Amino acid sequence: KSTVKSYSSDWRDFDSWCLVRGLTAMPAAPHSVACYLADRASQSFIDPKGNQQLPLKTSTLARRLSAISQAHQVAGIDFNRRHPAIQETWKGIRNTHGTAQNGKEPILIEDLRRMVESIQTSKGDKERLIGFRDKALLLLGFAEAFRRSELVSLNVEDLKLVRDGYIVNIRRSKTDQQGEGREVAIPYGSSPCTCPVRALQDWINLAKLQNGPLFVPVNRHGQKSSDAMTSHAVAVIIKKHAPNKEMAIELSGHSLRAGFATTAAMAGVQEYAIMKQTGHKRSDTLKKYIRARDLWRDNAASKVGL
Repeated sequence: KSTVKSYSSDWRDFDSWCLVRGLTAMPAAPHSVACYLADRASQSFIDPKGNQQLPLKTSTLARRLSAISQAHQVAGIDFNRRHPAIQETWKGIRNTHGTAQNGKEPILIEDLRRMVESIQTSKGDKERLIGFRDKALLLLGFAEAFRRSELVSLNVEDLKLVRDGYIVNIRRSKTDQQGEGREVAIPYGSSPCTCPVRALQDWINLAKLQNGPLFVPVNRHGQKSSDAMTSHAVAVIIKKHAPNKEMAIELSGHSLRAGFATTAAMAGVQEYAIMKQTGHKRSDTLKKYIRARDLWRDNAASKVGL
């Protein structure tokens, strides 16, 4: 859904850009697309909603090009995104502005432990439902390296408690649009404080969940909703329990997933095993999340006697 929404917004911007210049957006001439990309990469502009925007990043421009291509495909019109005019312009944009993406900070295991230990699960004699929910969400999100959309899409029925932990059925994900689904295992943790299985059991039992969404909104009075949480709420919870304000700024809903991959790699876990847990299809995609291991492992500067 988010991809469709983004593509629709991208197309509206391109269509508006063409309209102002008296150009045809559909079918789009390769030189028009090339000029559009160059313009958006180098100048500030007013978007279709009337808001001032800074020049677009390379990653955003890549999505804009994909949106233009997809719009033509849906309309049954040929569009050659490999046309020399587009490719040479794109090459120039990348050479000028670069292609590096600023990933959000990963939550490593020591960060997660501090976050979980700071969560209040009792207030006087009254147990805090919000605390149990947040603890279960953080630990499950890390242990399975869930995307935030996958977390909020889980239902109680998707969990099966067995002797060794939970088997979680992921019915649909970003890389599984056909809904083939996959099962992943969530084992008991070695420490009760950071055990995702125990945290899930506590949350389910205390919230008296029998079916429907696994993670639901809870107000300050301890009253829970029957609706699923939003993806945005996951990011809010992560930032809320960040060890400090500086780190909270750098965290996002993706930090649990990135943190698991990074922590597992630092512990020497093989890539195929990490991919089995995260659901990545390609190892080169996984490598984007493994940020800290190669910086410190066999670091030459640590071996020269400084």
